[in-house]
Amino acid sequence: MTDTPAPADQPAESPHTAALRKAVRIGALALVALAVISGAVWALVDGLPGLWGALMGAGVGGAFVLTTAVTVIATARSAPQTTAAVLLGTWLLKLLVAMGVVAGLAQFDFYSHTAFGVTIIAALVVVLAGETWAVLKARTPYVEPTVP
Repeated sequence: MTDTPAPADQPAESPHTAALRKAVRIGALALVALAVISGAVWALVDGLPGLWGALMGAGVGGAFVLTTAVTVIATARSAPQTTAAVLLGTWLLKLLVAMGVVAGLAQFDFYSHTAFGVTIIAALVVVLAGETWAVLKARTPYVEPTVP
């Protein structure tokens, strides 16, 4: 697959896409920090099962949130209807996959279920907060000037 170059009058990356890319980077960094901190805390509380629960919780929760921003970036040059359809489809797919993963993991006891649940919720909050902060701090123009 080859990328087609952007026309000379159109930037290769719009400011809105740049803000979303920064949001994904900040969200991913926040997720890594959460995984390390949560893993250390739960390892002290529950030992190895706590560590496994925290790492899996960070992975499931982080993947759920970060997928949305990546999907928006991937469909940024599409029609708004296409972006909306893809977002809805990926949201439904993510929901089904997350429910399947949680249901599949429920039968195992090698991890702390409490650490898993708490870390999923923490991952959702931390990644969303990181992404929100990055988008709010982005300097995007309200009006794009046209060159006559």
